[in-house]
Amino acid sequence: MAKRIVELEVNGRVHEIAASPNRTLLEALREDLGLTGTKQGCGAGDCGTCTVLLDGRAVNACLILAVQAAGHEIVTIEGVAHGPELHPLQAAFVDHGAVQCGFCTPGMVLSGMALLHTNPDPTDDEIRVAISGNLCRCTGYQKIVEAVSAAADEMGRDRPIDSDTLAQIPGREGGDMEQTSESITAWAQGLATGEDLEALASSLDGEGGDR
Repeated sequence: MAKRIVELEVNGRVHEIAASPNRTLLEALREDLGLTGTKQGCGAGDCGTCTVLLDGRAVNACLILAVQAAGHEIVTIEGVAHGPELHPLQAAFVDHGAVQCGFCTPGMVLSGMALLHTNPDPTDDEIRVAISGNLCRCTGYQKIVEAVSAAADEMGRDRPIDSDTLAQIPGREGGDMEQTSESITAWAQGLATGEDLEALASSLDGEGGDR
């Protein structure tokens, strides 16, 4: 079967490979690009071990042809960490014991990332639905759910405060930049820790609510 040159953008870099029309994205990633973090499992889209991100969506690389992936942004597990620094979701998997044999872990991490990209504050049930296409024979799934939930909390602390939330922050109107920054920091910490926000609001107002 005649091969054609295919350009694949993987983890921010463009690669050219010679691929036959029936070559899967999984084969291209593992055999042509050497990205073996994407695992070969069932080959039928049932186990999820070959999960990658395609334009931010979790897909089974065994069910997509390499030629179909051309022109799309592909992310594999090798592209998740920032150099030696683990992504918060990867770190949460380690911290919560969500990694055992590790064979399903790359796919689980990428399915979790796809979820958190569209739903930054998922419930446990939403997490279970998101990883339902990824099979794990070791963990019983609960540790994985806990890891994704913990990562959502950690990543939430780093998200910018939106305008609706900003409008709720007491004591910021008319204040100077330093005072406003202090109010935002205290309010954000309260949101992250579950502090009594009514009491926090009264405290902030008492420290200068008219400024």
